[in-house]
Amino acid sequence: MNIYVCIKQVPDTETKIKLNSDQTWIDTSGIKWIVSPYDEFAIEEGLKVKAQFPESKVTIVSAGPDRVVDAIRTGLAMGADTGLHIELPETADHFITAQAISKALQKEEKVDLLFCGKEAIDDGAAQTAQLIAAAMDIPALTVILEAQYTENSVQVKREVEGGTIEVLESSLPAVIAAQKGLNEPRYASLPNIMKAKKKEVKKVSLADLGMSESDQKVKLKNFELPAPKAAGRKLDGTPAEMAAELVKILHEEVKVI
Repeated sequence: MNIYVCIKQVPDTETKIKLNSDQTWIDTSGIKWIVSPYDEFAIEEGLKVKAQFPESKVTIVSAGPDRVVDAIRTGLAMGADTGLHIELPETADHFITAQAISKALQKEEKVDLLFCGKEAIDDGAAQTAQLIAAAMDIPALTVILEAQYTENSVQVKREVEGGTIEVLESSLPAVIAAQKGLNEPRYASLPNIMKAKKKEVKKVSLADLGMSESDQKVKLKNFELPAPKAAGRKLDGTPAEMAAELVKILHEEVKVI
C-alpha cells in the first residue's frame, strides 16, 4: 500500500501568542513548534497499517514554510519512510492547502490511504481532510475511533452525537481523519531520530503544481488578542457565610440572579 499522512505544524500549547506589527498574523519568532496532536494519531495509524501490510510505504506530507520540514522529520523518526514538503506561505488558508496537497498527491504514483488528524489545534477548523477528499474525489471518513483494513477496503467506527457509534465501510483510496482513542502514538527512539535526518524529503512548490498564492480564497486582518482575565476573588468565612456572599455578588454585582 502507498500510505500518506498529512500533518500540520502548530505552536506548542504553552506558547504565549503575540501578534505581528500590522496585526495580520501571529508573531512567529520564538515559537516552539510541534506536530498537531491529532496528527500524531494519524501517523501512528499509518505505521500500524504498514505493519499489517509490510510492503507498504508511509510518506509524511506537510504544507507550509520551510520550518514544517522539522515536523516531517518527527514523523520520519516515528518510522515513516519518506517526506513530502509542499511550499506554502505562512498564512495559507484551508482551500489552497487542500488544493496543493491534492494536486501534489495526484502526481504521486498511487495513493491507497490518506490519514489526517480530525482537526489542527491552532484553528480547530476541521475541514482540510474533507477538502482534500473532495478535490481528489475520494471518500472522507472523519472523527475515527477504530478501523479495520483490507487491501481494498476499510471499516471504521466513529462517535456521533449522543455517544452513538456509527459504523462505516469504504473502498480504497479514502481519507481517514483520526480522533483521540484511535491508537497510542509511539515515541521516536534516538536511533530513529538520527536515521530520520538522512531520509528523503521531497520539496514541491506551488509553481510545480500549476498554482500561485492568488489561488487563496481567504485573507485575514485585524487580529486581536483576548482581553486579560480579571483577577479572581477569594471568599472567606464559614460555608454558609461564603454561600450568602456569593449569592449577593451574583445578584448585586454580576446581576445574573
